[in-house]
Amino acid sequence: MLEVVICEDDPYFADSLSKLTEAYLQEKKLAANLTVCAEGEHLLQAGAMPDLILMDIKLPGKSGMEIMEKLRQRGSISQVIFITAYPEHVFHAFDLDAVHYLLKPVDAQKLYPVMDKAVKRILSKREPCLLVTGGAEMRRLSMKDILYCEVFGHQVLIHTAVEELPFPDSLDSLEERLDSRFFRCHRSYLINMDYVTGKEAGAAKMVGGDTVLIARRREKEFVKRLFDSCEEGEIGWN
Repeated sequence: MLEVVICEDDPYFADSLSKLTEAYLQEKKLAANLTVCAEGEHLLQAGAMPDLILMDIKLPGKSGMEIMEKLRQRGSISQVIFITAYPEHVFHAFDLDAVHYLLKPVDAQKLYPVMDKAVKRILSKREPCLLVTGGAEMRRLSMKDILYCEVFGHQVLIHTAVEELPFPDSLDSLEERLDSRFFRCHRSYLINMDYVTGKEAGAAKMVGGDTVLIARRREKEFVKRLFDSCEEGEIGWN
């Protein structure tokens, strides 16, 4: 499901652009949630990270450029198509990794090829993710960023290269949500086989230097998974 946002303060043009976008999504048979907002601050306040933003540059309050600068600073990888009547901002648009910069008025002939490019970018960057909650905070964590998961004390910790995140459920529950790159090597550990660099007695060696216990009954399967990964060219021995 794609999340698409149109930021446009002119009601007439917002309606026209919304109809064009809906027609494109139907033609391409793409499931999507389409939201229209008149102010870019809505995206900042909501903490939204949509897949695609069709952004007017001249908006009430912060400009479309300023909104995208803030979103990029927060780590947003949203694809953005700037739509404006003012051509002088074109170079700044591409500094913000815009898909394209369209001048008003916009019709299907202008919009659809750019939408094709944006959707292609989105699909190429999509990565299975895990929603991690803690109190009122929610974070979307890409599975490719997870090195391993462990039971530590009375909680489950998710280890990435830069931090440890608590997971508010059991390791069994977490295992069900992760994909096939993860292997339950021990009752207290789940490892991402993409980050295994080798094996020593009773343990897996991980990228970054950590070692993770391997249960004796899981060693044979672990070694098979390791050899399979090497044959596919995914990892190498240290």
